[in-house]
Amino acid sequence: MVKLLKRLPIKMILAFLLGGILLITFTNHDDFLYQKPIFKVETAKQISTDKSKDSFQNTDYTYQQNLTGHITNGQYKGKRISINNSYTMSRAMDHKYYPGQKAFIILHKSGGLNATIKDYKRDVPIIFLIYLAIALLCIFLKFSGITAVGSIIINTILFIFAIYLDGFNNGNNVLIIFSILAAIFSAVTLLVIIGHNRQMYVTLASTLICTVISIILSLIVFKFTHEKGIFYESMQYVTQPPRPLFLASTIIGSLGAVMDESTDIISSLFALKMERPQISKKQIFLSGRNIGKTIMGPLINVLFFIFMGETLPMTLLFLKNGNSWGYSFSMNMSLGMVQSLISGIGIVLAIPVASALTSLFAKENQK
Repeated sequence: MVKLLKRLPIKMILAFLLGGILLITFTNHDDFLYQKPIFKVETAKQISTDKSKDSFQNTDYTYQQNLTGHITNGQYKGKRISINNSYTMSRAMDHKYYPGQKAFIILHKSGGLNATIKDYKRDVPIIFLIYLAIALLCIFLKFSGITAVGSIIINTILFIFAIYLDGFNNGNNVLIIFSILAAIFSAVTLLVIIGHNRQMYVTLASTLICTVISIILSLIVFKFTHEKGIFYESMQYVTQPPRPLFLASTIIGSLGAVMDESTDIISSLFALKMERPQISKKQIFLSGRNIGKTIMGPLINVLFFIFMGETLPMTLLFLKNGNSWGYSFSMNMSLGMVQSLISGIGIVLAIPVASALTSLFAKENQK
């Protein structure tokens, strides 16, 4: 334990700690940066409680609370107001507010100054979590952590630009836009993380090849099955053709899973080649296959857990409102399950493809 503490960059930890305190303090007092009026709750009193029950015997309670406080920004800064807020026990579409919290409000000037509460001001916890993630990456991974953060920032900018471009084209070229974006994502991420070397190109080739093959195989299956069991109508909030958008999101999701596995396999094999230059191509391929077998199961399970976590709330809501398991699955889980299966195909393909490419192109004393 003592040796571990000595290895930790104490100065960097203290610098991040001080920076975090200053950043959170500023964020907690940054109301002047917002154009929307912000209300700080000083007191919260519960006024009444109403019990309700629907036709499916689901019971909920509706609470009325009176909030008093003051506006913290804008024209009416410092003005004290009182707001009535309604929330339910389930908290599905509303919130209970406590003293000390801040919320965005909508002001009404008719008959005096009144307001309607809109939503939490969430910038403090969001900024804290982002800063904590960056700090941990930089402290424990040092330069590798910095490059990881840099790749995330670059990819976020590219993703926002792609969404803007899709909106500008009214969704007509969504599949082309996000297919190109997926290739750029791969190249940028691997170039920043691994660097400009042979290993990077092998990993990029494996990622793109496996992603393309998994999508092509899926389209072939869609063709022969006439896409039965795929309910695009569950994408009910989409204002553009759902099928291309579904395929675009599948490409992005599959890309991440395939890149993860390809990177693990290829980096391990390149390290093995550097340590044992005499190793044959066949041995490299077999070693890659063994590595892939080890990480394939956990990676597929991670995708499954993410899928279950995303669909669980809406699935429970459908079931609680009298819908059958089949209908609830079709409207909430079917598309996610298909995407997980397509990603699983890419994960399985990455094992032989990454192993074969490494066995062909890996050289001793060269990354």
